[in-house]
Amino acid sequence: MKKLLVLLLAVTITSVCVACGNNDGGNAGAMDEVNTEATSDSEESTENTESTENADGAEISAEINEANDILANAWAQYNATVSEDLKFPVGGGNGEEMVMDTSAKFDTTLEGAQDVLTATYCASADFVAKTDDIATMMNMMMSNNFTSAAYHVTDAANVEGSVAELKDAMLNNQWMCGIPEKFIIVTVGENYVVSAYGNAQVIDAFNAAIAAIYGDAAVVAVEESLAQ
Repeated sequence: MKKLLVLLLAVTITSVCVACGNNDGGNAGAMDEVNTEATSDSEESTENTESTENADGAEISAEINEANDILANAWAQYNATVSEDLKFPVGGGNGEEMVMDTSAKFDTTLEGAQDVLTATYCASADFVAKTDDIATMMNMMMSNNFTSAAYHVTDAANVEGSVAELKDAMLNNQWMCGIPEKFIIVTVGENYVVSAYGNAQVIDAFNAAIAAIYGDAAVVAVEESLAQ
């Protein structure tokens, strides 16, 4: 079953930036800009050594060694705190090594990797060139309901520009199956950038999960569809 899901996902994500499957069949409204300013006062991510507990009492460390730490920890926190109706199966990474039920490192060396990053995560080749570590995760049944990626930007001086570039790509993307209800871009520490788009309630809960673990997480861009 997992191999079938991976095959279906591979076919879908190489053709459009988001698979069909938004809750209402696809919104057609424009997006409203809320916040484009990137903050510059974040602490070093490796200094995030505080910890929090998820709803099951398991400790989640805020220390970051790679981009996947952010997504994996946030996803664990999300699932421990949201109601059952907001839970869904996810897959992370890419290719035959795609991991089920959590996020995973995205291998940029695989054939077609950049096409997937552009089509699914709206991350252009120029943007990716500024990073050296990427992790991804998406709803395996409806990617338009939830898709997220975390990036380690090699030079902290490039974070603000990278955020603007990523936001511009998402705003100008040709959404094939309706505009996602909401997307956010979050910075964590000085070098990490996290993007997520999908159902507004899911995105808000995922953002809350990130904030619960990483005290220096800052939402630097928010876009919401104007369609009701």
